[in-house]
Amino acid sequence: MSKATRIALFSLGTPQMRAFHLTWLAFFVCFFAWFACAPLMPLIKGEFGLDVGQIANINIAAVAVTILVRLIIGPMCDRFGPRRAYTGLLLVGALPVIGVAFAQSYESFLFFRLLIGAVGASFVITQYHTSVMFAPNVVGTANAATAGWGNAGGGVAQAVMPLLVAALLMLGVSHGWGWRVALLVPGVLMLIMAALYWRFTQDCPEGNYDALRAAGVSIDNAKKGGWASFRAAAANYRVWMLFITYGACFGVEIFIHNIAAIYYVEHFQLSLASAGIAAASFGLLALFARALGGYISDRVALAGGLNRRAHLLFVLMIGEGLGLLWFAHAGSVTGAVVAMLCFGMFTHMACGATYALVPFIDRRALGGVAGIIGAGGNVGAVLAGFLMKGIGNTQQTLSALGVLVTVSALCAVAVRFTTSDKNDEPVAIDNKVTA
Repeated sequence: MSKATRIALFSLGTPQMRAFHLTWLAFFVCFFAWFACAPLMPLIKGEFGLDVGQIANINIAAVAVTILVRLIIGPMCDRFGPRRAYTGLLLVGALPVIGVAFAQSYESFLFFRLLIGAVGASFVITQYHTSVMFAPNVVGTANAATAGWGNAGGGVAQAVMPLLVAALLMLGVSHGWGWRVALLVPGVLMLIMAALYWRFTQDCPEGNYDALRAAGVSIDNAKKGGWASFRAAAANYRVWMLFITYGACFGVEIFIHNIAAIYYVEHFQLSLASAGIAAASFGLLALFARALGGYISDRVALAGGLNRRAHLLFVLMIGEGLGLLWFAHAGSVTGAVVAMLCFGMFTHMACGATYALVPFIDRRALGGVAGIIGAGGNVGAVLAGFLMKGIGNTQQTLSALGVLVTVSALCAVAVRFTTSDKNDEPVAIDNKVTA
């Protein structure tokens, strides 16, 4: 069986489409769990008496460990297959997600928040799995759609978690236990998702890696497993250019998820529920904006080749940087939300356009490429957290980030493909593929 050359959106009849739907759903659950704490930070701040520095530490911890896990998980996909990697991550990641509900101090909350960051590596597996399941003519769209719909879990968490707490309080649960009980929900969902992923997916169109290797079948994208995959990816300059660009788009996305609700509460005096809805609008753009970025990347590549993908990414990042500056200087809630939606569109589309490039960087070390570039997003979020801690003012931090994002767009145009790269890009459509 070959890679799918089209996305049959309403089908679960092929391994490719089962992987498509289950991988975005698994990522959605992980992203929901990853940012479930963020909209509840005003409550948690009061519970533990947190100051600005401690909140900044929590935001940094939420994304820091993801850097290491993303670097590891990509080569693990090459070695063990995305099915095993995702199932394991869901099972292990559920433990700190559940554990944070029982934190009794700032220190214990910080510890669990740090460990929860590991579930952010789910993104790398999502992109890996769709990259091995879909052909070049649709892989950008498949990558962007699964990542975008999964990313929407962060936006849903912003809106749903405050409402869930409110519902629990109406049922008689105390204020001290309301947010804790609510945080148990994403952990349970992760355990359910682990069972579904293990049962209904396979590693690639031909089957699972372990069975294929036992049968003597060569696995093209998994020839370089573990350290060899990482080393090959690290030697490619284009990987590091996209590492920077992804830090500037996905890193900003994560940062906004972490600070949006509390920013609206403290800067515009919104209620927790209203701030959650405002913050959710940013995350929910991922439902279509990231997929749009990947789709446009596929279209411009068909018209003008691989380098057009990089040019598109440059334009999107310029739009993101300018929009972020607008958001930083918005003087009203309405203006801030409109600005956030505008720069959010460019941010999500830039994320999709970045990973539309990933499958073409080095097919023999796909896991290493996906892992390193994915880690760049979290490096960007960590640096943004330290920037806010150093400046001490969220609005000024947003302004500085707007400038930095605009400058980092230059890295996108530095990504160039040679004639041999272009000739190696498969463009033929296999009429036998029905997925």
